[in-house]
Amino acid sequence: MLLRPEQREKLDPTNDQDFYAFPRFVTHVDQGFIDQLTTLYRQRLQPNTRILDLMSSWVSHLPDDIEFSHIEGHGMNQEELDKNPRLDHYFVQNLNDNPKFPLDNASFDAVLIAVSVQYLQYPEAIFSEIHRILKPGGIVIISFSNRMFYQKAITIWRDGTDLSRIQLVKGYFQEVSGFNKPEIISNTSPLPSFLQILGIIGSDPFYAVISSKK
Repeated sequence: MLLRPEQREKLDPTNDQDFYAFPRFVTHVDQGFIDQLTTLYRQRLQPNTRILDLMSSWVSHLPDDIEFSHIEGHGMNQEELDKNPRLDHYFVQNLNDNPKFPLDNASFDAVLIAVSVQYLQYPEAIFSEIHRILKPGGIVIISFSNRMFYQKAITIWRDGTDLSRIQLVKGYFQEVSGFNKPEIISNTSPLPSFLQILGIIGSDPFYAVISSKK
């Protein structure tokens, strides 16, 4: 196993369904991050394909100018998913309790996880499921920044650095036989030092780890 039991723990061990019971109609990263993510989707996703937006919410950040044949959503809050205009269908499921997707083998062309991978306690099982439901050649795009619900992120993520988190997600892919070598995209957009001294906060760093099914 990739992670030790203590590395999967959370500061708040209560059921995730209770934490996500109330909708949060906010974005958890800034507009600069969102723009980069939408651009990445535009570059890597193909029209008229089937997309699984895993760990989604009320917005998917998909480009408006691309039509997909089906967008399946998944999340923890039904009200949020109801408000997402891009979803053709969705299911609500706590992946930390049940990692098995209610989806057919080789039925999707792409799987997306945006700013949520840090909450998976059993990522090996989830990435195995992602591999199962992907068609050969199907793409996976995992994006994240340095923001999180601190009490719900797993210990290894919470206590790590941006670099160690990139390596961790790479390891999730490498733990499952049948994924191609992961590609890394990193854009930290550092502020000039004099602005840092003034306490001005820069834009959210943007990271993506991308792979595909062999």
